[in-house]
Amino acid sequence: MTTSNNRASPYPIDPLFLERWSPRAFTGEVIEESELLTILDAAHWAPSSANQQPWRFIYTLKGSEDWDSFVDLLVESNQEWAKNASALIYVVSKSFSGDFSEGKKSYTHSFDAGTAWGYLALQARLSGFYAHGMGGIKHEQIQQAFSIPEGYRVEAGVAVGRLADKSVLSERNREREFPSQRKPLSDVAFRSKFVAD
Repeated sequence: MTTSNNRASPYPIDPLFLERWSPRAFTGEVIEESELLTILDAAHWAPSSANQQPWRFIYTLKGSEDWDSFVDLLVESNQEWAKNASALIYVVSKSFSGDFSEGKKSYTHSFDAGTAWGYLALQARLSGFYAHGMGGIKHEQIQQAFSIPEGYRVEAGVAVGRLADKSVLSERNREREFPSQRKPLSDVAFRSKFVAD
């Protein structure tokens, strides 16, 4: 059994997996670009189908002249707290393999980009930061803002920063500021069969 961060696993997993969570309370302190690039470098070592590495990361740092425009590309409920992060990242995946003109779709591009996000979140934690992934972003506006061409999919946003006290959050978000639990493993892992919800 492993316990950490008010979470418990009945199996001997590394505590890092229990310590990783997605807070909203960030200090807003500056992150050095080299620190963020360390986190992104870990992400880019994730496994991918035939080593296609379909993930792309568009990032900015708190204090940069484009910070507000990155924040504006989040839905309002995420802008409220993510503006206090140290870095914002948009994750994009390449939905084809090789030359797009060949028309070969990559079936696993989102799966592979998600694996890279997982590595990013774990390296952030190892580096003393937290990463919060967000589906609440303005996908089409991001595509336009960065001139992302056909054949690429805007997947998610990520806020990275150091943990602050939850008192910096709105009342609504203070109530949600805790590491969430998980369903029992038996609800999601099935030997030799599939079970729908």
